[in-house]
Amino acid sequence: MTRLAVSRLHHPVTVLGHGVRAGVWVQGCSLACPGCMSRDTWEARPETEADVSAVLDWIRGLPGPLDGVTVSGGEPFEQPEALAELLHGIRELLDDGTSGQDNDADILVFSGLAWPRLRDGAGHSAALASCDAIVAGPYVARRNTGSPLRGSDNQRIVPLTPLGRERYGPLALAGYGERRLQLTSDGTDLRLIGIPHRADLARLRDAAEAGGVTWEGTTWSA
Repeated sequence: MTRLAVSRLHHPVTVLGHGVRAGVWVQGCSLACPGCMSRDTWEARPETEADVSAVLDWIRGLPGPLDGVTVSGGEPFEQPEALAELLHGIRELLDDGTSGQDNDADILVFSGLAWPRLRDGAGHSAALASCDAIVAGPYVARRNTGSPLRGSDNQRIVPLTPLGRERYGPLALAGYGERRLQLTSDGTDLRLIGIPHRADLARLRDAAEAGGVTWEGTTWSA
């Protein structure tokens, strides 16, 4: 049974792709881009591994409709076999209606690898075959200029299907407007979902502390 190292799962996600989505963040990334907001997902942690079937069951049980699923991390393509099985399973769920959705739903994957490396890399083709679009490239903090769906403007959005082009092609991105962030809490931890501007994290921390929130650690300095 194939296992995937998972950092967290979240629904609904409304800031990382089209519409209302499920989000899967994988655990483990050796790229270590300076300025990454998710340093807590870098370390390989075997105890976070879960059966791919369990992740698919979670998606299957979500209230519909789903407009899509976003996979991020961590670096998803550092687990190519598990990623391919996950994406293939998601594609089957979305296409056969067992996820509870009855409209077109897309699969969007964020990777820190440059597109040529993804396109030509051994073992990547099976995962790419299930994707509608890829956001590819390493994060470069000085190039965080507010580009839609990209942490930095060196990154490339690559639509791979007609639905991907409809939702993530140049015309679609022109209508995305300003980046938005989600803030969620489980009662103990605050989770920031989305792509912040360079100054957003410092502003968030200052505002929280001004409101009496005590910070014991942040994912961008973990």
